[in-house]
Amino acid sequence: MLAWLWAAGAAAEALEVRIDISDQEMTVTRLGVVEGVWDVSTARAGKCTPLGEFHPYRLVRMHYSSLYDNAPMPWSIFFYGNYAIHGTTAVDRLGTPASAGCVRLAPEHAEALYGWVREVGMRETLIVIEQ
Repeated sequence: MLAWLWAAGAAAEALEVRIDISDQEMTVTRLGVVEGVWDVSTARAGKCTPLGEFHPYRLVRMHYSSLYDNAPMPWSIFFYGNYAIHGTTAVDRLGTPASAGCVRLAPEHAEALYGWVREVGMRETLIVIEQ
């Protein structure tokens, strides 16, 4: 019985990052425990943040955008093409749509999330972005 329970639990991702675009909010669940509910900024009018389920494919401690004037993107977690979850200096805009499509977080939250992704692994991290 314990082996079956372990196998069932192993199928779920160890880290779930759920982003609600309507509420401009992220909920992070690690090993079944909610670690944080944080304000984010997703795409402003005329831009888009991709919807769906993703696994990160690249982590970059400090990335500089090649598309937006070398804008700093600390604690970048790339999940789809050039789209990433990352820290921002525009913390006053968090909770409102303000990005070109990435998911912006307060730097301390981005750092914590980056660490958790490294800890559990990219294959065990699920990013869900919904309207």
